[in-house]
Amino acid sequence: MALRDLTGVVDFGHLEAYTLNDAVIMEEVLRIFQQQCELWAPLLTTQHTGWRDAAHTIKGAAAGVGAGLLAAAAEAAERGDAEGADFRLDKVRSAMNAAQHDVAAYLHELQLRSLRG
Repeated sequence: MALRDLTGVVDFGHLEAYTLNDAVIMEEVLRIFQQQCELWAPLLTTQHTGWRDAAHTIKGAAAGVGAGLLAAAAEAAERGDAEGADFRLDKVRSAMNAAQHDVAAYLHELQLRSLRG
C-alpha cells in the first residue's frame, strides 16, 4: 500500500493538524483507531445487545482520525430506532472497511518515511 492507494474517506489533514504533524503521535492514534475497529466491529450487529455502544465508540474513534463518513454512519446507527438498524449497521461496517483501507495506506507511508530518516 502507498499514498496512491488512498481513497479520500479519511481526512488526514485533520489528523496532521490535530497532532501537529508529529509522525509518532499520528501512528499511535491510527493504531488505536485500528484496535478500536477490531474490538468493536463484532458488536456492530443487532444480534448483539451492545450495538449502540459499539456504534458510539466507533463514532468517536472515527472523528478523532478524520473519518467523517464513518463517524456520520456510526452516529446515524446509534441514534436510529431498531427498525432499519441492520441496514444502518451495514453502512457503518462498509464505511469502517473503507477507512481502515486508507489508514493502512497512510501508516505504510509513515513507516516508509521513518526508514528514510
